[in-house]
Parts: sequence; C-alpha cells; structure tokens
Amino acid sequence: MLYWLFHDPSRDLYVYTPGMDNPDSLDTRAAGETIVIGEHFEAYGQYQSSLKAGWPQFRGNDRNNILLTSSPVNLNWKTKEPQVIWSAETGEGHAAPAVFEGRVYLLDYDESLRADMLRCFRLDNGEELWRRWYNVPVKRNHGMSRTIPALNGKYVVSMGPRCHVMCTDRLNGDFYWGLDLEKQYGTEIPLWYTGQCPLLDDSIAVFAPGGTVLMTGIDCASGQSVWETPNPDQWKMSHSSIIPASFLGKKMYIYAAIGGICGVSAEGEDRGKLLWKLGDWSPSVIAPAPLPLNDNSLFVTGGYGAGGAIIRISRNGDDFSAALQAAWLPHEGLASEQQTPLLYRGYVYGILPKDAGANRNQLMRYQQGNLQEADWQSGKTLRFGLGPYMILNDHLLVLNDEGTLYLFSLSGKEPEELHHVKLFEGQDAWGPLAFADNYLLLRDSKKIYCIDLKP
Repeated sequence: MLYWLFHDPSRDLYVYTPGMDNPDSLDTRAAGETIVIGEHFEAYGQYQSSLKAGWPQFRGNDRNNILLTSSPVNLNWKTKEPQVIWSAETGEGHAAPAVFEGRVYLLDYDESLRADMLRCFRLDNGEELWRRWYNVPVKRNHGMSRTIPALNGKYVVSMGPRCHVMCTDRLNGDFYWGLDLEKQYGTEIPLWYTGQCPLLDDSIAVFAPGGTVLMTGIDCASGQSVWETPNPDQWKMSHSSIIPASFLGKKMYIYAAIGGICGVSAEGEDRGKLLWKLGDWSPSVIAPAPLPLNDNSLFVTGGYGAGGAIIRISRNGDDFSAALQAAWLPHEGLASEQQTPLLYRGYVYGILPKDAGANRNQLMRYQQGNLQEADWQSGKTLRFGLGPYMILNDHLLVLNDEGTLYLFSLSGKEPEELHHVKLFEGQDAWGPLAFADNYLLLRDSKKIYCIDLKP
C-alpha cells in the first residue's frame, strides 16, 4: 500500500529529442579510409525496351507527385484487384526507385558487401540488368539508404547515405564521376543519414551540401561545379529535397535547410545566386520538401512538433525577400513528419503526424488558402502512418506502413474511399511511390514491389 501511494511512475520519463533513439554516433569513418566511388560493376543481361514513360526523379516528372495520363489505367479494383507481379530483396532502408523507358533504378545498400549499390531492373518483370557499387561503412539507423536517383536520357545521379554522389550512364552503367560532399564541402551528415534526393535540371545535378556552400550545380558531363551558392550562415543539410519552382516570374530552387528556408536562382546569368533566405522558421528535423502554393507563397512543414508554416515571397525589381506569414503547431493545422503534402485543384492533402492530437495519422484535406481548418478528414477509424501517397488521374493512392494500398476518388465533393488491398506483409513501407507505363512501384524496409495497373 505504501509503495502504491508514494511510488512516482513518471520519474524515469524524459523529453524526447531527435536522435535519442540511436545512441551510437553516425561517424562511421575509419582512420585513413579510402572510398572509391563507382569502383565495382556487374552486368547480368541486355534489354531493349519499347516502354517510353518515366518517373525520373523524386516526386515524378514535375516533382509534385501528381500524374495525369491519357493512357487507360485500372482504377476499378472491385473488378480487377491489383496484385504484386514481381518483387526484389533490398538492403534495409527507405530509398525508392526512379523509372525511365522501361528501366527501374534504385540506390540500395548491401550489408554483406558494406556497399552503396545502384541497381538497374527491367520494369516489366524485375530482372536485374546491372549494378554498380562502392564500399562504404554504414551503421543501421532505421535503415540505411533513403534517396531516389535522378535521371534523364543519358545520366543517372545517385546519392548514398553518407553523401557520396555517383554519376553513371543510364543504359549500361558506365561510371562517369563521383563526389564526396563531406570531403568536398564539409557537409555534416544528417541524423538517420541523408534523405536529400538529387535534382537533375537538364544536365546539371543540383545539391544542397551545407558546409562551405549552401547549394551547388554539377555538370554531369565533366563532374565539375558550374556554380556555387555561398553559405555564410553555416546552414546544414536537412533530410528535405530541393524543389524547382517559379515565383513572381523567376525560376528558383527552393530548399529547407537546418537553419532556414532559401530560394536560389535557377535561371539566367545569376544562376546559383541566393535570392532570399528566411531563418524565422527552422525546425531541428525536416524531411518534407517545401510545397509551392501559388505565385508568391509556399508551405513548409516538419516533424517532432515543428508543425507547419506559410512563407510569403516578395519582389522589388531584381530584389527578392521572404517573410513568415503564419505558423502553427501540429494540432493546429496541416503538418507532416515525413511525406510532402500534395496540392491538387485548389486543395492540399496530407497525413498528419502522430503529435497532431485527435487528428493524428488521419488523411486530411484543406483548401489551398486555409491550411489550418480541414474541410475533410478520413476519420478516427481510418488512420495511416508514415507511408507515401500520390495522385493518379483524379484518384489518390495511399500506402500504409504495413503494405495496404488505399484508393480514393477525388472527383466528387469529398474524397471517397473506393477500395483497399493488402499487397504485402510489409514493415515501415515509407519509400515514395513511382508510376510509369501502368506499373506502380512500392517498397517496404526490405523489399521493392511492382504491381500492374493495366486495364
């Protein structure tokens, strides 16, 4: 009775801060280690594809996770339920594939070889065509690889967990060049390794290293930097990815760093020039990419209590500035821990984080001009985790953590769940979706899966 009266069950509780779930240091560098990027290669077969569509980078062709195609797609799952047609084992991680003309590209980590590994598969049947890798020690920390390659007709550019960049030939895997951002720019590897997905703008690969430069453009033909953005405030690399967007008549690269949000010129003679920066909203962990809302504002969000914010951009001649228009906590409006919300036909869709109070893990819809009051939500009985979602032909596809894929129609006054199907017994199915030529690619922490959505 005395124990029950006087025992304090809260004495061992502590405030969670990012990184406490991994007490081991991420500094896996060995004294005098030499990493030869692109050192090893193995080919398995030849392939001539007639497929022409692609999902060539993070969030697709337009980097917005939306695909509207005139090709017939099977979205009537009550008649023909989708099934997995092939799968492939991967190292533990959340890296997702990119697709180009019938080939699938995945930056993987092979634990047995202790190697970052770029793998190329056939889209239609999953046959592996080639792999190129290099040895680099990486400790498991909620998986290893997290990024998506960027590619065009000639090049594939990948970035490994410890910020090693590799450029190869898209078809045959020939090695062109490698770049260690940590050595070159003093990049500080983020918690849980890098989640920044390369951006390929024509033949220029764009990265935000932090360290000595805030952002840089690398010529894929030579591997040399063609422009660099200074970093006087010493902002650091986050898990977020660079988004190209146009604001007030100017094309920019938008990036959410650890330290603040910035816009860098993406065109003209001043390409690489820092146009504006804002340090008023700077969470300690940020994974979702910035979401452009209209011609002069964007939405940013992060996990671990960061919530969401609206940033307004202004222009006076050639001078730009940015101001924090509004900010809120996770239970006060739209927020996301990992995936980037979607803007579609005047509405923004997102899955709220676990610290959003009664709305935690619910799929929510907000009007574009009001991100603090949802006009639709999936409800208490239909909650999701950290899994991905995309829009395909006026439908919303949502994958939960355990491998169940949900299909919502967006053609009515409110989203309507049409069907859901358990595709695999997955765990931490967090990697972004990719769609090309009626094939949908998904992954969990240890496998990549392909389903056929042909009519």
